[in-house]
Amino acid sequence: MIVKDLYMDCFRYEESALAHYIHHLLEEKKISLDDNISKNDLDKADHQKVKLMIQNNVLGFHKVGIFSLKMNQKDFVFIFAATDREAIQFYTETFHQSPVNCHEYSLDFELTRGRGGFRFGI
Repeated sequence: MIVKDLYMDCFRYEESALAHYIHHLLEEKKISLDDNISKNDLDKADHQKVKLMIQNNVLGFHKVGIFSLKMNQKDFVFIFAATDREAIQFYTETFHQSPVNCHEYSLDFELTRGRGGFRFGI
């Protein structure tokens, strides 16, 4: 796999640590976007610098998940949020009641109910 494809996948699938490693190696000109990525490439990184980049969120990652909040026996609300706590807070402020429960789903999860279906995803 070439570096460019892996780097783009990091953003698509919110792989912050790997994206920061690749960014660092590109910045230091230790790899290029057209190179074939290998485990050895990551060993060329200054791990302390990458750790600081991740802590400072240099690439601006803000993970968002999809949460299912149950209103009653048959109704659910889906909310995009960073955490379950944030989703519950939004739900409570919007509907003026607490949800029955709250579960996070993968963005690649396919939900089916009855004859219909709904697919989250990229």
